[in-house]
Amino acid sequence: LRMLKFSASHGLCLRMCLLQPVMCSQVLRVRGQAEDSSLQDRGQWASKAEFLLAVAGQIIGLGNVWRFPYLCYKNGGGVFFVPYMLFLVVCGVPLFLLETALGQFTSLGGVGAWMKICPLFAGLGFASQMMILHSCVYYIVILAWAFFYLCSSFQTRLPWSHCNNTWNTGVIDLSENATSPVIEFWDVDRLGSVNWRLALCLLLVWTVCYFCVWKGVKSTGKVVYVTATFPYLMLLVLLVHGVSLPGAVDGIVYYLKPNHTRLTDPQVWMDAGTQIFFSYGICLGSLTALGSYNKFNNYCYKDCFRLCLLNSSTSFIAGFAIFSVLGFMAQEQGVDIADVVQSGPGLVFIAYPRAVSMMPLPQLWAVCFFLMILMLGLDTQFVSLEALIMSVSDLYPTLIRRCHRREIMLLLVCLVCFLIGLLMVTPGGLYVFQIYDHFSCSGASLLLLSVCQSVAIGWIYNRFSNNIKAMIGYQPLCIFRLCWRYLTPNISVCVQGTFGFSLMFWSPLTLANGVTAPVWATAMGWTLTLSSVSLLPLWAIYSLMNTGKRGEKKILFRFPDTMPLGPPPAG
Repeated sequence: LRMLKFSASHGLCLRMCLLQPVMCSQVLRVRGQAEDSSLQDRGQWASKAEFLLAVAGQIIGLGNVWRFPYLCYKNGGGVFFVPYMLFLVVCGVPLFLLETALGQFTSLGGVGAWMKICPLFAGLGFASQMMILHSCVYYIVILAWAFFYLCSSFQTRLPWSHCNNTWNTGVIDLSENATSPVIEFWDVDRLGSVNWRLALCLLLVWTVCYFCVWKGVKSTGKVVYVTATFPYLMLLVLLVHGVSLPGAVDGIVYYLKPNHTRLTDPQVWMDAGTQIFFSYGICLGSLTALGSYNKFNNYCYKDCFRLCLLNSSTSFIAGFAIFSVLGFMAQEQGVDIADVVQSGPGLVFIAYPRAVSMMPLPQLWAVCFFLMILMLGLDTQFVSLEALIMSVSDLYPTLIRRCHRREIMLLLVCLVCFLIGLLMVTPGGLYVFQIYDHFSCSGASLLLLSVCQSVAIGWIYNRFSNNIKAMIGYQPLCIFRLCWRYLTPNISVCVQGTFGFSLMFWSPLTLANGVTAPVWATAMGWTLTLSSVSLLPLWAIYSLMNTGKRGEKKILFRFPDTMPLGPPPAG
């Protein structure tokens, strides 16, 4: 009613709603949704613990285990913490608070929140949801691989520990990856047509994700009690076992040994920045969606520090668990640790399984490890899926939140993503996976979104600190306003400049087995990148073209101070 009064008195927002139905009608619909008793309730977290566990499950994923330890070793050991901590302070924590507080203040998902406070930058929401959609397609394939390895771990003899399988060449040579049994077990799942064992694993994981998100926040809030805590139990077990192995100390020293000369390499700083954005789930809209389920006066400020500390600590501790085992494997094989260190799928499905096969009770440690990997990725997957579905529901509440339409839409999204994912369990599936992984949610794209977010909040909207005060009773430290206005966008631009400079020496992506990506694969990759980031300028152009008068264009940049903001009225 307050919005309608403002529109009647000024005659401005009413014209905006007529000219921009997609932009303004969402605000009116969300405000008035309580009046329609047939709409399903949007829902809230039953407790603070559910919110904390859901966010922890979303941000603490496979990257903490298979990417951070490798980057630390690769980029100077302990010296890597210098750029990492810098990006954490000036980019990670400020943007983490920005996104969670934005969702809590507006009670809307990634798209609706930006439409509400800064309509011209609503392309941020669309771009982030497109990235989530891409990640839902390929990220879950890793879980299908992990589930397949988990099932294989219950055999009396691990299939990747010997060469008596039907697919083996019969020659064991651990010094050459091409003929080692663990490599052949990894490769056998990409021979022939669609591997129906992996396809079945993919279907089972998608089924689990569907029912985790089936009832929205009510089901998600309960599942995270298991999926967000169980990986820590497994990590603790693997850490205690790893540091007790012979050669573990050598691996840990290799992990943290400082090399100060690496600080002069721009790639080190770019790796640190992209790791912060990946591991904290920044600029993907999921934090905004999770924050939107909070009560309006939830103390999100302190939650931000707790979750950021937990995330970075997990990455650091995971390095000890991983490198202690790699040190043991290097000692057992009589090779240097550099010869066994790998990142990404190579660590999870080649290096670590090979190390496990050398341990006593290898089945036990294989089950523990792949259960941890499965749980780490599972909550990241279904929480991202929940954020995507809720953002769409916020755009069209009267259309989706009726009867079982939300469940039907969720089923369609899962089915389409599953069918696309089948491409990644075919002979060339690993190559398709690598293209998705490299291009669909790249560090450069996230950095671009972070610059736009900071500009929108720090320079255009420019009263977000007061909004946080309305929720928690006081404004955040001035360092946050300084970061939103100056530090975060400038540092992100500098890192992007490094990325732009590297494009001068650009070469096609090198895929698995040393294969160079063909032209069509590179074109496909850049299409995936542009499908998200291009929505930023396209939405801005569309908004400006469909807005006529000067006053209406002003609202595109920022809603007037008299525009009511905050949570939807009760009742």
